[in-house]
Amino acid sequence: MAYKKIEDNFSFADIAINKNADRNRSLLFLRKVANTIDWKPVETLLMKHYQIGKSKKGERAYSPLLLFKCLLLQNWFQIKSDPELENLICDRLSFRDFLKLPMDYPSPDHSTFSRFRKHLSKEAMIKINSEILKQFHCHGIIINKGVAVDARLVKSASRPISKKQIKGLKAHLDTPESKLDKNGNLKKFSRDFESDWTIKNDKPHYGFKEHTSVDTENGFILSTTLSPSSHNDSKYLPYAVVYSMHAGKIKIAYADKGYAGAPNREFLALNNIQDGIMRKDNINAKLTDFEIKRNKAISKYRYIVEQYFGISHLHDKGNKARFPTMIKNTIDIMFRQFAFNLKKGAKILEVLPV
Repeated sequence: MAYKKIEDNFSFADIAINKNADRNRSLLFLRKVANTIDWKPVETLLMKHYQIGKSKKGERAYSPLLLFKCLLLQNWFQIKSDPELENLICDRLSFRDFLKLPMDYPSPDHSTFSRFRKHLSKEAMIKINSEILKQFHCHGIIINKGVAVDARLVKSASRPISKKQIKGLKAHLDTPESKLDKNGNLKKFSRDFESDWTIKNDKPHYGFKEHTSVDTENGFILSTTLSPSSHNDSKYLPYAVVYSMHAGKIKIAYADKGYAGAPNREFLALNNIQDGIMRKDNINAKLTDFEIKRNKAISKYRYIVEQYFGISHLHDKGNKARFPTMIKNTIDIMFRQFAFNLKKGAKILEVLPV
């Protein structure tokens, strides 16, 4: 097996596309984003971490960069499923132009997208996000002046069940029968065993928790990860801060009262990062007037995380998991992160003085 050779020949279709390019908003947007970064370092990282296509035997595979761009399209255009993505790549001229896919060349099969996600690692995705942000930094965009950290609940893709049922199903999971449906065929879908229960605002929630850090200067998503929903937000602040260091040292980290406590304050002090964590009342003392004013000042920077959560909730259904496993959902939210950052970076570079 090797990668498919896709000739980048100029055709009559390309002439027709370019003739009407100034009227095609999707095409203009995708060309603007395509020219925002150098894709070669991204391709190098993908080639290093994606093993499909490296064998000389078997049918030729699609290049990982092409598949990577396909999943970006899925996020930018809120495409709900992989079969629909396959359909639209076949149908839309702007998509083919962005992918550099000739009109007479077939779209990757929808199952190819699923396998591509499966073979991507979280490590590779973190490195790709870092590469994208470093390139923006080199173009003069300020990143890491300050970061805001927060978390939100994400509903499981599976229907909620009790802790007792989860325990019983996990015990059944390793048996041969668990891999078959009621007709004795291999199951196409599995349920989510990694979600769990928590209570928020007196309401039960079954699913995950998304921990995110956002650049306070321009709103780039610096890091994002998932945990079972019962995990405490506070212990993820060091993770969020460490994985936000893409373009130099972080000056200050902002967070709400849920992250208050000595461990996080000590972590920031040890790393010479200014403490922007809101304070909360404790048993021994109420907040002072100074601490109340300080909390209000911090809230002016924290809103940017809530803004990202609101946008992704509204446009990408970011409050509900698409897949039954944590790793596939993590890869999915990281593609949303890339799509968000590339779109934002393209807008900033458009108005940034040369």
